[in-house]
Amino acid sequence: MAAEPHVRSRLLDAGDAAFTVEFGDRIDVQLLAAVNALDQAIAGERAAGRLDGLIETMPTFRSLTVFFDPLVTGRAQLIESLEPFLDAAGPAVPAEGRRWRLPVCYEGEAAPDLDEVARATGLGRDAVVALHSGTEVRVYMLGFLPGFPFMGDVPAPLRLPRLSEPRLRVPAGSVAIAGELTAIYPWASPGGWHLLGRCPVPLFDARLDPPSLLAPGDRVCFDVVSTGEFERLQAAMRGGDIEPASWLDTTGARGQGE
Repeated sequence: MAAEPHVRSRLLDAGDAAFTVEFGDRIDVQLLAAVNALDQAIAGERAAGRLDGLIETMPTFRSLTVFFDPLVTGRAQLIESLEPFLDAAGPAVPAEGRRWRLPVCYEGEAAPDLDEVARATGLGRDAVVALHSGTEVRVYMLGFLPGFPFMGDVPAPLRLPRLSEPRLRVPAGSVAIAGELTAIYPWASPGGWHLLGRCPVPLFDARLDPPSLLAPGDRVCFDVVSTGEFERLQAAMRGGDIEPASWLDTTGARGQGE
């Protein structure tokens, strides 16, 4: 995908203590790069003590919301401080995030929707697994649940609409697809995505800094493991025998599941 010559932004009101910088209206790696670049620039200014009153930022696929204390600073003052970074919003080149290899079991109870996805796409079970596990995806944003990664881009043959009737409970660790995205549920929760497998690696731990294992811009590959290996890895993770960060791929080698 060729880089656009410039990523234009626009400012949107978000109440009396926040505003949103919007870079576009689609899911796109260039927009993600622009969002992340602005977020990192703000973090640098804040660390240097030059953004008094700024509380936090919230990045999404295509925008960044800035929250501030109106008793300390104002919207116009904060926007004026950020104008140099807004003017330099392009060209947006995706940054190289960390690369992870996460084990996924695509068998039995871990994959309740695999047969239906195979039928709906006209692919066999093995082809669905091969296509999903063979695609390196990128974390676009975290949301919905603490540590929940929205990742893209799912190959076109696997792009299905969400379930017409969401489940009341999706097990923690479930690996799912919907539209052009894939995700891993860090917690048990309701959900309307198609469940293809399950990952034993916890994605959120409030005791850690940062608490979320994945971050926007990270890249993720899925390693296929059997039910028995999934259960072994899950027990090892719960017992503290394997640290979640051990799945970080720094050499291009396969993960602990091999």
